[in-house]
Formats: sequence, C-alpha cells, structure tokens
Amino acid sequence: MKKDTIRQIVNIGSVILTIVLNGLANALPLNGLTTGEISDRFNVYFVPAGYVFSIWGLIYLALSGFAVYQALPDQRTNPRLRRIGYLFALSCAANVAWLFLWHYEVFPLTIVAMVALLLLLIAIYQRLRIGQMDVSTSETWLVRVPFSIYLGWVTVATIANATSLLDYWNWGGWGVSPEVWAVIMLAVATALTAAVTFTRGDLAYGAVIVWAFAGIGVRHTGTPLVSTAAWAATVGASIVTIVGTWVHSRRT
Repeated sequence: MKKDTIRQIVNIGSVILTIVLNGLANALPLNGLTTGEISDRFNVYFVPAGYVFSIWGLIYLALSGFAVYQALPDQRTNPRLRRIGYLFALSCAANVAWLFLWHYEVFPLTIVAMVALLLLLIAIYQRLRIGQMDVSTSETWLVRVPFSIYLGWVTVATIANATSLLDYWNWGGWGVSPEVWAVIMLAVATALTAAVTFTRGDLAYGAVIVWAFAGIGVRHTGTPLVSTAAWAATVGASIVTIVGTWVHSRRT
C-alpha cells in the first residue's frame, strides 16, 4: 500500500513539474528563445501551423485529470495503474529533458529524448490495454483518452523532430526533395493511424493525427505539393479513423 501511495505522489509531482517547466520555457523564455522560434529555423514541411500546438494545453489538462484520478484512494490498487508503475514519471522526465535540449540547441540529443518519450508512451498504452478490454467511463476519459491524445501528438512530434534534425545536419535526402519526403511522411503517419484505429478502435489517437495534418495543410499553402498531400492525408486519416473505430467496435 505504501508503494502505491508513493507512486501516486510521484505522478502528481511529475505532472506539476512538467507543466511548470514547459510554461516557463516560453514565458521566460528559456535560453532567450521560444520553442516555436527554434522550430521556425528549420526548412522542413512536416510541421503544422502555430495554432496547432495549442493542443499542448489539452494534453496537459488531460494529464492533470489523470494525475488527480490516479491519486484517488479507490484507485490506489487499480491493477492497470499499477502496471504503469513509474513509466509515467519517466515520460515526464523525457519531456523535460527534450525541452532543455531543444532550447539549448543540443539538437542531436533531442531525438534521443523524443524517442524515449515515444517508447515510454507506447509502453503505457500497451499496459493500459487500450481498446482490448472494457473499463469504467471515468477511467476511459481520465486515463485512456489522455494517453491516446498524448501518444498521437508525440507520434507526429517524433517525425517532425527527426526531419528537423536531418535539416540541421544538411542531409541531402538521397536526392529526393523535402516536399516529396513530406508526402512520404504523411503517408507513413496515415498508415500508422490506420494500424492503431483498426486494432484498438482509438478515436482520440486518430483525431489528433487529423488535427496535425490539417495544420500542415494550413501552414504550407505556398507549397502546393505539400499542402495538397496534407489535405488528402487529413481526409484519409479521418476516414481510416472513423472506419477503423467502427470495425473495431463490431469485433468487440
């Protein structure tokens, strides 16, 4: 019982620390630069319009809800929350590590922190068995949905981080233009969305991908190939999310 209480307290502290540091990073700003200002340096197309990043507000609100929910006395011995263990706290550490590495321009290590965050969220997602078993409505909205949204966004962020790093390294793209690579990445992300929604019926995950794709279309209106591909991917991701969720619901 004492171990469970410690885990609950650590999770609450981790959320608070992550939100505070992310807020200060842009309010100060950290190292004199905002996150967006650094991102704008890179000539990459797999980055959405600025307004899309407002999703962080939703993510942190959802994670706050999770932190409160998991701290409730009757959730102390919840077997699914126990399976998460300290993975959530580690994911918060990876989030904060990425933030400092990005703001202090240690770009090669940002991908290490981002991939660590992605893998930790995938592990949490698996341990929660999202889409594989029924849970209460409160657990759905306060545990599953927050991690679905978070994982969806970090999926997009990992691809964007990788493309930014390659631009930083002046990678030639094997002779393939950045615009074409953006189209390829959109196709890959759409395929991932199909895989998640058809196997897990995860509407929240798919909705985040659709939100990001639409933002890419809005940002790159001056580049017809990327904009057209982004809007096509938006439609495609919407379809596979709806159909995949429906098919999954029919199987369960």
